[in-house]
Amino acid sequence: MQTGRYQQNLIKLPNFESFGYQVKQQLGHNYQGGRVTYQAINLATNIAVVIKQFRFATSNSDWSDCKAVEREIQVLRSLNHLGIPRYLDSFDPGEGICLVQEYKHAQPLSTPRSFASEEIKEIAVKILEILVYLQERIPPVFHRDLKPENILVDDELNVYLVDFGFAKIGGGSIAASSIHAGTFGFMAPEQLYDRELTKAADLYGLGATLICLLTQTKSTRIGELINLATNQINFQHLVSQLSFRFIEWLENLVQPDPEKRFPSAEAALAALQPLYVIRTPEVELSATSLEFESQHIGEKLTKTVTITNSIPETLLEGNWQVAPHSSDPPHTPDYHFWISFHPRQFRSNSIQCKIQIDTSKLKADKVYRRVLLLHTNATKSTQIVTLKVKTAPLPIAKKKLPWFWLSMLLLFSGFAPYEIKLFSLVMEKVIETINNIWLWQVGF
Repeated sequence: MQTGRYQQNLIKLPNFESFGYQVKQQLGHNYQGGRVTYQAINLATNIAVVIKQFRFATSNSDWSDCKAVEREIQVLRSLNHLGIPRYLDSFDPGEGICLVQEYKHAQPLSTPRSFASEEIKEIAVKILEILVYLQERIPPVFHRDLKPENILVDDELNVYLVDFGFAKIGGGSIAASSIHAGTFGFMAPEQLYDRELTKAADLYGLGATLICLLTQTKSTRIGELINLATNQINFQHLVSQLSFRFIEWLENLVQPDPEKRFPSAEAALAALQPLYVIRTPEVELSATSLEFESQHIGEKLTKTVTITNSIPETLLEGNWQVAPHSSDPPHTPDYHFWISFHPRQFRSNSIQCKIQIDTSKLKADKVYRRVLLLHTNATKSTQIVTLKVKTAPLPIAKKKLPWFWLSMLLLFSGFAPYEIKLFSLVMEKVIETINNIWLWQVGF
């Protein structure tokens, strides 16, 4: 700390008080590009500001670049994004145009700090949101110098993009005077040649910056990861803990060929948002649809689902649940009155789970459909398994026919004509006897 103050004391600070600013310290410099950045105080408001001075007379720049700076100032005046320090003022003290912007109490990513993997993802998301804003402007604005030094992050993880000194308005070919605008290792390869500038250009610098963060590589040593023959940044061996999909996303950002990168910040952002940074399990199910059919009333049916995770150095954790259904009585996630799981919860990369159906709790000759939910710590957190159950029909009672009585009936039915004739003769005799009695009584 004392060394830093001693070095600051050795630096001759400019006097801008006649313009309303008191310079406090030098924040950074790029003497080759003729740019020096200071922290200062606005004497009228006592508010901290940043002053960036373009010293063309003391650099290799052409005086015609002064006009370009003026155009860039006009662009910054029109920008309105929380991630870009607001333009406040500009003045010319005689040795170079000065640009005044908001001061942010934040450190550049080039300052050694430790970020959690999800924090790095959040930083990437916020930078991409700034780039989306710039690319949606008409004409679009290209920063062309994305690197750790030009990205500020505060303690609340607010992100700011600074130093638009190499910015370009609109696409098209890069002018010869600005072909080498940018920083080696972070500058898109097409910026080295007279090629059309596209929305994919700034994605390269973002990718290289994230690689520095994730591999703990200083920005000044990014060249050690670059294969000069192919222009590829080789970083995969340093990030074995990252998820394969996130690594693929990073590889896309730093493709030497711009046509192989995401076409825009918007596309890169959409691809990043659902990704996990750290390597996570991936679920593979032996079946995603189960059908049961019972043959007997009250039968218990069982089927097995094999669950596996093939991602090395990860452990799959999961638990089963039956999705709510309007026909089911209220139940807790851990209990269902006719569906059960064995085991319900697990921590394993290969396990066989048994799903059991108790049809004694169901109506006969019906079809039931339910949805089973497998919640895990995998990339896709919830897996869906559909369930169909057909219950057995009610049994039909088999009544025994009265074969004995049927046979007797058949036997006696053969004598029926004779019985009828005998009955007729008897009845005739009875009637005759009754008539004789009546005649006898009358004669008496």
